[in-house]
Amino acid sequence: MQYLLCDDASIRKSLLPLTFTRPVALLRTGITTLQEKWNHFLGADAGFATADYLRCKYGSWQDDSRPCLRVNASFIPDRMLAQAIASLQPGQLLMKDGQWVAFIFAPADPAVPETDGVRIDLCGQEFCLSGSSAIEYAGQCRQIRYPWDIFLENGVQISYDLEWLTEGRVSCAPAGEGMQCYGSHPLFAEEGAVVEHSLIDTSEGPVYLGKGSRIMPGCLIKGPLALCEGGLIKMGAKIYGGNTFGPYSKVAGEVENSVFIGYSNKAHDGFLGDAVLGEWCNLGAGTNCSNLKNDYSEVRVWNYAEERFVKTGLQFCGLIMGDHSKSAIGTQFNTGTVVGVAANVFSAGFPKNYIPSFSWGKETYRVERALETAKIVYGRRGKVFAKEDARILRTIHEDTENNRLRFNTN
Repeated sequence: MQYLLCDDASIRKSLLPLTFTRPVALLRTGITTLQEKWNHFLGADAGFATADYLRCKYGSWQDDSRPCLRVNASFIPDRMLAQAIASLQPGQLLMKDGQWVAFIFAPADPAVPETDGVRIDLCGQEFCLSGSSAIEYAGQCRQIRYPWDIFLENGVQISYDLEWLTEGRVSCAPAGEGMQCYGSHPLFAEEGAVVEHSLIDTSEGPVYLGKGSRIMPGCLIKGPLALCEGGLIKMGAKIYGGNTFGPYSKVAGEVENSVFIGYSNKAHDGFLGDAVLGEWCNLGAGTNCSNLKNDYSEVRVWNYAEERFVKTGLQFCGLIMGDHSKSAIGTQFNTGTVVGVAANVFSAGFPKNYIPSFSWGKETYRVERALETAKIVYGRRGKVFAKEDARILRTIHEDTENNRLRFNTN
């Protein structure tokens, strides 16, 4: 059996700008990405079925002569859901509340008239499965359908991930002196983790310290927290519950209920709450991000699928920032701000609540200049900015320019 983690076309668009540069399965909530969770619970290495322009980097080999289990990557797996999927037969479709979860498609399966079946759009590759083969999943399902679902799920997912990641293992003792830790939930440290003269409170959730991660002196840390491999929390930081800082991210100041997918920096003072940052982002010194409106009303954010601001149902919602975007020193983000890919944010007063990709203040960021910066940033972390990365950013730039002209966003 082949395994593919698939981007449902409508959900992928609702998860922009985070899915401009990655398949849905590479979103992170809890300690791990959705792909890592699925690989564990399926007991197999799954490939991706994603947007055409992303396949140059994330395409997976597929043998069309063999049956293939296709999974809606936006669902968060657990043992019960994985068992239900494992029991599927070729041609069967697992559903939950009108959303498809998984199906097995064999090349020899007969075609189903679209009027008689369930239509599934996987970013241009369409399937129509018989409605009579649909099975409704009776268990509870968690799903990432909008960017804010990432931080809403994050605290719970840290606990869930910790359980299976550390099963049968014993925590290392963090290096460093002066750590004080109290609370009933576990502190689990991987090899090479360092904690220096800081206070860790696990009374409301666990704390996970990835391989080679470091907490510098004078930090106040409250779980649940995941500091992934190579992550750094700088001196004097105040880290409230519900945070995940992905691999090789740097964090300082005051942060609450936020997720860094990886390789992103908030290395100076300033507040960030109820937020999601992609990879290769940088918040300049003194950047502050509001997560609550002055009138305590419901937060609305830009939705790429509907091309308008939509209600989130949330009172607390901060910054959603795509990969490679950066803010200048002293930037003040308003509640529910969405920033696209490779945007440089600087302005007097509050920037707009929606900042398109490849913005340079109120101008357009030249794609060649953006690529040059990306190469430098990758190199600083010992990574190679490949031709596939450049191709993806060029595609996003072209799409952004077409939409910028259509909506006159500047």
